[in-house]
Amino acid sequence: MRTVPLGTSGLQVPNVVLGLMRIADMGDEEIRTLWSTARDAGITFIDHADVYGRELHRCERRWAEAVPMSPAERDAVTVQTKCGIVPDGPYFDFSYEHVVSSVNASLEALRTDRIDVLLLHRPDALVEPDEVARAFDELHEAGKVRAFGVSNHTPGQIELLKRSVRQPLVANQLQLSITHAPLVAHGVAANMQALDQSISRDAGLLDYCRLNDITVQAWSPFQAGFFTGVFLDNPEYPELNAVLDRLAGKYGVPPLAVATAWITRHPAGMQVVLGTTNPERVAAAAQGSDLPLTRAEWYELFRAAGYTVP
Repeated sequence: MRTVPLGTSGLQVPNVVLGLMRIADMGDEEIRTLWSTARDAGITFIDHADVYGRELHRCERRWAEAVPMSPAERDAVTVQTKCGIVPDGPYFDFSYEHVVSSVNASLEALRTDRIDVLLLHRPDALVEPDEVARAFDELHEAGKVRAFGVSNHTPGQIELLKRSVRQPLVANQLQLSITHAPLVAHGVAANMQALDQSISRDAGLLDYCRLNDITVQAWSPFQAGFFTGVFLDNPEYPELNAVLDRLAGKYGVPPLAVATAWITRHPAGMQVVLGTTNPERVAAAAQGSDLPLTRAEWYELFRAAGYTVP
């Protein structure tokens, strides 16, 4: 399993992450099997959020119930969670009170004394950066949170936070897959007037993250679009799946590994966040951690997904 630096946090972490948003109704043994498969593959980074599950902190609590950890085991794992979404509505709340109370509840649910990485979960249009800074300072000084980041934030939104927040923002969790790649696609086809792909939808977010040592964490890495189903074995993507199958045969790995490698091959040093609860798919995806796709193969997959390479 290849590792990457997590921004400027000093943490060296695997480039494949086990996302735990769907474990609310799984049994203890199922969760343990999922985790042992991930660990065997070299995955030591888990991703939670306070809103994962039918009730607040449900998935965090199920994780801690199923996988009790000794201090040594806890030290070997990077635990990330997120806060800021209020499901009643829904709406967003980055106030000091909400961030601090959510973190305290996550610590209790996870049965741990610290969160390694805390992300603000999507942007809050009513954000007051000084409130966020006060919450981050208190949580950091108390040893409750080691590092901080965001999800789905634009460069301007990050710069606004940085005006007040003292801690470096080390990660930005963003949707990215071969077929949902505006982060990458715009830069490839910039300045082409008649091409929709050339329209900037994120103000150069990928380059901004690279320039500012912010690690991109790719969520929904196998989704065709915004929660529209996976592209793997999808009849709507025959050309892409043909290329995936051919490269899988060449490298002796499942197509899922090739889809993972399309993201991990990028020199930005991204992490791939797996949302599956299927242990076999976790093991298959993990094989793409350091798969050495060539430039020609990377671009072939990009074209097969429907993007233009001028």
